[in-house]
Amino acid sequence: MTRTTLKLIGLALAACVGTSLAIPVLAQPGPGAGDCPKMQQGQGRMGHGHGMRGQKGGGPGATLMTAEERDAFRGQMREVKTLDECKTLQAEHRTALEIRAKEQGITLPTPRRDRCEMMKARGFIQ
Repeated sequence: MTRTTLKLIGLALAACVGTSLAIPVLAQPGPGAGDCPKMQQGQGRMGHGHGMRGQKGGGPGATLMTAEERDAFRGQMREVKTLDECKTLQAEHRTALEIRAKEQGITLPTPRRDRCEMMKARGFIQ
């Protein structure tokens, strides 16, 4: 065998060993995946919000609500039919959360997106 062939075989072996060592590391769950029940069930990040803002339930102020309150709000949002209804519900909800945040000495972050506009753009409301 020539010297070049031996070098290529050595490089191929090194690549195989490196890959076999890296695969178990890459297969490990990422940070935060262990505390998210939906992630453990394989339902992914979307629709759950975890990781978008680091809050369970998604959206600013989600940590100020109980799981039951988050579910109830989601249900109310699913029931709205028009953009005006959605904006009214969203404003009332935001006001309630701002009061809770103020009581706890927390500044409620500003939402990055208008969920009502997103729902309208996707055809969920008129």
